[in-house]
Amino acid sequence: MTTANPDPMTDGAPAEPQASEAKVHPWAELGAEHFRLLRLAALPIDRHTGARPLRFVQLGRVERHSPQLSMLRLTIHLPDQAVRKQINTLEIWIDHRARELRFGPDKGLHLEPVNRGLGRFLVAQGVAWAQQHCAHYLVEGGALHVRDAPTDDARARRDHFLQTQGFTIDYQDPLQLKASYSAARVSILHSDWHSDKVQIVETLEAAAMLQRADQALNEQEARLRKLEERAAQYKREDGSLRFTIACLVTFCVFQAGLLIWIATH
Repeated sequence: MTTANPDPMTDGAPAEPQASEAKVHPWAELGAEHFRLLRLAALPIDRHTGARPLRFVQLGRVERHSPQLSMLRLTIHLPDQAVRKQINTLEIWIDHRARELRFGPDKGLHLEPVNRGLGRFLVAQGVAWAQQHCAHYLVEGGALHVRDAPTDDARARRDHFLQTQGFTIDYQDPLQLKASYSAARVSILHSDWHSDKVQIVETLEAAAMLQRADQALNEQEARLRKLEERAAQYKREDGSLRFTIACLVTFCVFQAGLLIWIATH
C-alpha cells in the first residue's frame, strides 16, 4: 500500500515549508514494545517465489493514543536476517479530528519472505485494531505503484490480497499501470487471514513445542547411543569371528601340509 505523509498531526497554523518538511512526529521512530511469535507453515514450492519451508518469525507491536491521533505499528522481525528500514512494517494512523484512517508507510507495504500470508495477516491485525477505535471513520486511499508489482502474476496476487481485505482497486489506464486502492469506511474492511499459513504461537504453546523438541532430541540421542553400542558390539564380534576364521584357515593349511608330508613319506 502507498499512503500520504504520515504526519498530519501539527496543531495551529502551518509552519514554513522547510520547517514542516524537516519536522518528524515523535511517534515516527518508536520501536516495538510487545512481541509475539508467529509460525509460518510449510507450503509447496512456488514457481515464482521458490521454496517455502517452515519458519518462525517475531511480530513486534507498538501503539500510541492522544485526543488528536492514534497510531499502530506492526513489524515482522526475521531471525538472523537483516532487512532494510520500512521493510516488514505496517503503520496505521488515525486522525480523530478529520475522522479518517490512513495506512502506511509512505513507500508501501513490502514484506520478506514473500508469498507466505504475512500481508493479509498484518492488514487483518491492523483492521481489527482500527475497528475497535474508529469503525465509522473514513479510509484514505492511496496509489499502487507498478514497480511494486511488475509482473501480471504479482499484480494479480496484490489485487486479490487487497480485494479480499475489503479494498476496492481502480485502474486509470487500459494497460493497468496506474492503480489506486480505496475503501469507504473502516467498518467494511475484513480482519481475517489465512490461519493455515500464519499462526500466532502463544507463550505456553511455544514452551510446549520446545519441551517436545527437547524430548524428541533426547530420544534421538538415546537411539543413537544404542545404535552406536550395537555397532561397536558387531565390530567386536566381527573381530572375534575374523580371528577364529584365521585360526581355522591356519589349522586347515597345517593339516593339509601334514597329510601331504605323510603321504609323500
